[in-house]
Amino acid sequence: MGAGKTTLIKILCQELGIEELTNSPTFSIVNEYLSNKNETIYHFDFYRIEVEEEVFDMGYEDYFYGDSYCFIEWPEMIPNLLPPNSVKVTIELDADNNRIISVAH
Repeated sequence: MGAGKTTLIKILCQELGIEELTNSPTFSIVNEYLSNKNETIYHFDFYRIEVEEEVFDMGYEDYFYGDSYCFIEWPEMIPNLLPPNSVKVTIELDADNNRIISVAH
């Protein structure tokens, strides 16, 4: 919590041409944004998910296996549902509250 997940996604959305306000979809699970290039971007927050099966009803396959960017906060809540080509960005805080960012494919 508080490491900068939402901030990172806001910056990525800005770089992809999202001009509207972006915020974490903690209660709605997913926010949909339309870029100035008419591209759809999805922003998920799975913090409140207790079991992966909860995501089945929302049609996650349509999102994750479509042509749009999907940015996911708390992907560790749904590890078996992530596509194999996912890029994992980890943000951690060290003892001095400096952010340590790592990227894995």
